[in-house]
Formats: sequence, structure tokens, C-alpha cells
Amino acid sequence: MQRLLKSADVTGWLLAAPLVLVLAVFLILPVVMIAVVSFWQATEFSIVPAFSFENYEFLFGSAVTYDVFWNTFRYALITWALTLGVGFTVAYFLAFHVRTLTWQIALALICTVPFWTSNVIRMISWIPFLGRNGIANSTLLSMGVIDQPLEWLLFSDFSVILAFVHINTIFMVIPILNTMMRIDRSLIEAARDAGASGAQILWNVIIPLTKPGIMIGTIFVLTLVMGDFVTVRFMSGSQSANVGRLISNDVGLLQYPSASATAVVLLVTVLMVVGLLLRLVDIRKEL
Repeated sequence: MQRLLKSADVTGWLLAAPLVLVLAVFLILPVVMIAVVSFWQATEFSIVPAFSFENYEFLFGSAVTYDVFWNTFRYALITWALTLGVGFTVAYFLAFHVRTLTWQIALALICTVPFWTSNVIRMISWIPFLGRNGIANSTLLSMGVIDQPLEWLLFSDFSVILAFVHINTIFMVIPILNTMMRIDRSLIEAARDAGASGAQILWNVIIPLTKPGIMIGTIFVLTLVMGDFVTVRFMSGSQSANVGRLISNDVGLLQYPSASATAVVLLVTVLMVVGLLLRLVDIRKEL
């Protein structure tokens, strides 16, 4: 027994056992339960634990489902494109234009200031700014840029995407900044000595070496946006929906089997997207 306990393999399994137990209880078991409940039936008054494909048949047979999933992908893709543009620019500035490590750390911490408050408070703070009589419309009216308030600033797709970008940009900045800080500056100097322009250095040196960070940020942003429902509810004024809101509505109506089926489809969709991204770029060296 002592010889067995001293084995490297056994020691490794014993060290990993607590974490495996925690993951099994708090991650794997709940997902399995959601998958099981998704095959149950629901009446107006109770949930019947009887195996049935009724929830999935209704889900895939409804045109609303496809509209909601398209809305979810649209929000995710637009938010990803905007956060990538902003995040890459901020990370590039911090990594290559801020010379001292102290200022790099300080400015990176400033980027995390919005996380000192909850997402709901940050979303609500946009309402008095974007409203019909808000700061944005009042300023544009006083400057003579517009003749009447812009209705599409608030409770629209614009306000939803603006809130998504505000909330999730930091998840793109930090991974890209971490990757850029690891780039050997001698490679940039060598490219410059070889006659490469700034744009050529950016496209042929910096972006290829930053791909793992971009991919990590992409996974964060896409998964967070696709699973979010609070932002869409508040910033669209309940005029738009995504898959998260569909699940939330079913839960509010106590239709747990239907909500579980939608959650399973969303989970499979997100895993497929993440799996595709992981095949494009090897991010293991960043973990």
C-alpha cells in the first residue's frame, strides 16, 4: 500500500481528486440534470418526469426560435467586432506606446474601474444619457445637429450593443495585452531594419503573434454575450429578445422542461463555436 501511495500517478490523482469532486458536484451534475429535465413534460400545474421529445420538437418547430437564435448570433458578432477593434487598439497602445511598466499597470487597472460596480448599475447609467430628454439628445439639440430627439438611442438594438461593448471590452483588452507584452521586441526591430512599414509590421508580425490572445478574448466575449439576458431586457426595453431571455421567460412561467431544452441547445451551440475557435488557433501556450 505504501508503495502504491508513493506512485506518481496515484499521487497525481489524489491531488486532483478535490477539484474533480468540486467540478462534478457544481458543474457536471447540474448540466446533467438540465439535460435530463429537458426530456420531461410540463402541464399547467406540474412537471411530469416522463421521457419525451416534445420540448425539442416544439423548440425546433417554432419560427420564433430561429429568429431568437439569429438575434443572439447577431448581437454576439457585432459586439465581438466592436470589442475586438477597441480592445486591440487599447492593448496596442498600452503594450507599445506606454514605456514604463508602472504606467502600463496603472492604465490597465483603470480599464477595470467599471467592474467596481455591477452590470445592472452600469446599464442603468446609460438610460439618462441616451433617453429622449437625456444628455446626448439635449447636447445635440443645443448644438443644432438635430431638430428633434433621436428615438433610436435608447431601447433599441443600438443601446443593447452599446451596453454589451461597454461591459465586455475588458475581456478582450486583457488577453490581447497579455499576449502583446510577451512579444519579443527584437522581432519588431528586425522587421523595421528589413524595411517593413508600420502597417506591415502590424499585419505580419504583431497580429500573428497576438492571435492566441485574440482567440481567448473572442471566446470570453462570445460566450458571455450569447448567455446574457439582463442586458437585452434592460437596454431594449423588453422590445427585443435573445436565447437567454427565452430561457428566463420560460423559468418565470415555471416551464422548466422547455427552459432546459433551450439551455441544452444553447450550450451545444456555444460549445460548437468554442470548439471551432480552438481548432483555428492553439491557445494552450497562453493557459
